[in-house]
Amino acid sequence: MPKAISHIALIVHDPEQTARLFAAVFPDARVLDAEPEDGHHQEAHVELAGVRFVLVKGMGPATRHGDHIALRVDAAELRACAERLHVLQIEYQMARGESALYFSDYDNHVFELDAT
Repeated sequence: MPKAISHIALIVHDPEQTARLFAAVFPDARVLDAEPEDGHHQEAHVELAGVRFVLVKGMGPATRHGDHIALRVDAAELRACAERLHVLQIEYQMARGESALYFSDYDNHVFELDAT
């Protein structure tokens, strides 16, 4: 039986740019060193909420859809993330009486911050 999530891989146009976005939105995120493949950085690794996100260079989803990754936060962190997204000029939506926040990265991956 599985014991935990090992990692989540997301296909992104620019792995380092997406890693910087995660670090800017989530101050506790840790950008990890990734071994370059043939001298080129084809992926970036970020640890967030105890899970490693492997950001792999490629073409991400063409459009946004209902698939998303939900992260539990408290109400204060939800508001702080909203402020950071505003400063970064990243569009977001509040939902469920402002107890949830949805935003997308540069490649249409949708994230939910859940403070319920």
